[in-house]
Amino acid sequence: MHLRGVVLPDDEVRDIWVRAGAVSFEPVSDAETLCRTGWIVPGLVDAHCHVGIRHGGGHEDRAGAVAQAEIERDAGALLLRDAGSPIDTRFIDERADLPRIIRAGRHIARPKRYIRELGIELDDERDLPEIVAEQARFGDGWVKIVGDWIDRSVGDLRPLWSDAILKEAIDAAHANGARVTAHVFGEDALPGLINAGIDCLEHGTGLTDDTVELMVEHGTALVPTLINIELFPEIADGAGKFPTYAAHMRDLHRRVRETVGNAHDAGVPIYAGTDAGGGIRHGRIADEIAALRGAGLSSHDALGAASWDARGWLGRPGIEPGAPADFVVYHEDPRTHPEVLGNPDYVVLRGEVVKGGGPVTGHR
Repeated sequence: MHLRGVVLPDDEVRDIWVRAGAVSFEPVSDAETLCRTGWIVPGLVDAHCHVGIRHGGGHEDRAGAVAQAEIERDAGALLLRDAGSPIDTRFIDERADLPRIIRAGRHIARPKRYIRELGIELDDERDLPEIVAEQARFGDGWVKIVGDWIDRSVGDLRPLWSDAILKEAIDAAHANGARVTAHVFGEDALPGLINAGIDCLEHGTGLTDDTVELMVEHGTALVPTLINIELFPEIADGAGKFPTYAAHMRDLHRRVRETVGNAHDAGVPIYAGTDAGGGIRHGRIADEIAALRGAGLSSHDALGAASWDARGWLGRPGIEPGAPADFVVYHEDPRTHPEVLGNPDYVVLRGEVVKGGGPVTGHR
């Protein structure tokens, strides 16, 4: 296969060849030309994506999980960090036409302190380091814990774990070669998570100047899942028995763009994740990129957060010699024409065209 176009992120017009599923910058004889113009982008990344959670709640079966992966692929998301799933999705690896998945095992929570049946619930927090180590060995280099959730006894968000046990658990994950991320909405759980050495925060709506500074100091990443935060008012509307919690969720929603913008300006690494599964339908990575732009990231940085930068963070290559040929092609520059992001002209996965047909005839 042969392609010519503007290759991002370097903005360089060049020729790319594909041989045996890998990228080559050297000509391959008898290669069929796929396109002679356009923008060629490393496969998009959804860094918070739940393949295996049914929209509206519950476990997906195999057919449903495959359908979710197909939707992500057709939207150009070729690498998914599955930030917690109730089912083992390794059977998807057997399909060369489906996205690559980096798994974090199952959510780890406390009884009645997360969505029922999705996670592993620990009666005694002292079991957390052992379970984290177990999930680290099961996953693909990540573990997901629930950092805070509503505590009905106080009627608001509260941390699930003591600071000391978080440090033990995160150390256990690191000793088993895994990074740790945490679901966290509110303010109170953040210092303990960051100071314990957590590698990433999901959502992070409760960040303040002080905890942003801590993230920068510790090198902690943020996946803000902005399109999921749009559900906060709906969650608040359904929390009639807990008015303090409802008001808190509305306030977190009101200031989320400022929160994420401040974190970005301070130097916190930010990556795109939709939280697809459950409340968010799959295939919406373009919407998350748009939301990051709305929070103050440049068009280039917002796309990078869902492509080349996210790939580097997750240890996966972009478009370079010898790398797997996983990329998307657009007839317009997706940074200046974001409307094209959700519908790539071509999706190339493992060196095969899995979506698209006809020549790309955009402008350079």
